[in-house]
Amino acid sequence: MLLTPDEWEVIRLSLRVSGVAVGGMLPIAFGLAWVLARTRLPGKLALDALVHLPLVLPPVVTGWLLLLAFGNNGPVGRWLEAWLGISLMFRWTGAALAAAVMALPLMVRAMRISIETVDRRLESAARTLGASPWHTFRTITLPLAMPGLAAGAVLGFARSIGEFGATITFVSNIPGETRTIPIAIYGALQVPGQENAVTRLAVIAVVLSLLALAASEVLTRRGGRGSGLV
Repeated sequence: MLLTPDEWEVIRLSLRVSGVAVGGMLPIAFGLAWVLARTRLPGKLALDALVHLPLVLPPVVTGWLLLLAFGNNGPVGRWLEAWLGISLMFRWTGAALAAAVMALPLMVRAMRISIETVDRRLESAARTLGASPWHTFRTITLPLAMPGLAAGAVLGFARSIGEFGATITFVSNIPGETRTIPIAIYGALQVPGQENAVTRLAVIAVVLSLLALAASEVLTRRGGRGSGLV
């Protein structure tokens, strides 16, 4: 069960891709969760459907759409290359983008529920006592919602670790660059005699997923107790 150097590289790359995916998507997910939980924005139903679309679309379709938009000939990809010198094709950054898009629905859902459970009467009381909206958000809303926000981040990380379809469609399978754990498992399954490698990587994937789910459950329960719901 000892991991080979190539397998350690796959694990390190997977953790890097997932960490960047969650870190980069975190403010976007929180902003979307806040809009869906606290505003009456026209077209909110359409926005909600768009946010959750990666959950129901085949991952290959999501990867294809990313390829159309962020590929070297896509409108966003061409702009990034021309103005910022950034290319996402066949790069680990492209894998992080694919993982972030696939993790977004789970992150937004967990964060939205957490924001909705915050007692608005506490916020109103703070405003009545002269607290500014920012001070109220920083000292009341955010601390009460924080366990749910953390749970959303952990769920997003777990989803990123397991991302396969969109990633391989968008950035292919390149050793040391885009070969994450699921892609490495898929590649090993195509080679006779690689059953041990598949087993080792599958065990790592299961352990990481279980740890993430357990952490998310703990954080969710803590948030529920803080809101008086558990």
